[in-house]
Amino acid sequence: MVLQSRDKSGGEGRQVALPPYWEEAKVELMRRDRIMNKLIPQFGDLHLVGHDDPFTTLARSIVNQQVTPKAANAAWQKLLVALPKFTPALVMKAGADELSACGLSKRKTEYILDLADNFKAKKVHAGEWHQMEDEAVIAELVQIRGITRWTAEMFLIFNLLRPNVLPLDDPRLIAGISHNYFSGEPVSRSDAREVAANWEPYRTVATWYLWRSLDPVPVE
Repeated sequence: MVLQSRDKSGGEGRQVALPPYWEEAKVELMRRDRIMNKLIPQFGDLHLVGHDDPFTTLARSIVNQQVTPKAANAAWQKLLVALPKFTPALVMKAGADELSACGLSKRKTEYILDLADNFKAKKVHAGEWHQMEDEAVIAELVQIRGITRWTAEMFLIFNLLRPNVLPLDDPRLIAGISHNYFSGEPVSRSDAREVAANWEPYRTVATWYLWRSLDPVPVE
């Protein structure tokens, strides 16, 4: 999955500026890794821009599951037309029929409604996530229906802006590693880990640039 570098997804939060580690990460990755040294300059001042509303970020990650960025973006834009203020209470008020009419599958509709219920009933500790370790946040998130480890890792990247996330379940990351490091040959998780060892503690940043190498123009 690739969210746009300058997210126009809507929702209740404001956009988040340049992550504080980004420029240092670029310098370090270019120094250590010859592929990153060639790749990073191609994208100028583009950078990861997350969104600070946890509910919106997680809902969009659910929409993005197992579909192309273009299809996910189309469904998301329809949701925002139906629900310009995308809050847990308004999502629950809209109900399954209105969500499904936006192009969501029955299962994704159920997942987003369950997510809204978790937030509205304060079953999750969203206010504490910024202070929690990555794995602790993942452990809480995967208890929600429809939130996989991949979804939780996308949340760490796009909401909490964590610098060292390596989403090995993300097919675009694996494709980016294959394309840039293995001349298109198949890549195992072990191969990906070996390549990514050189990126620590900025695996998020390297992942983002590999996404960009496959999708140079972000989906709007």
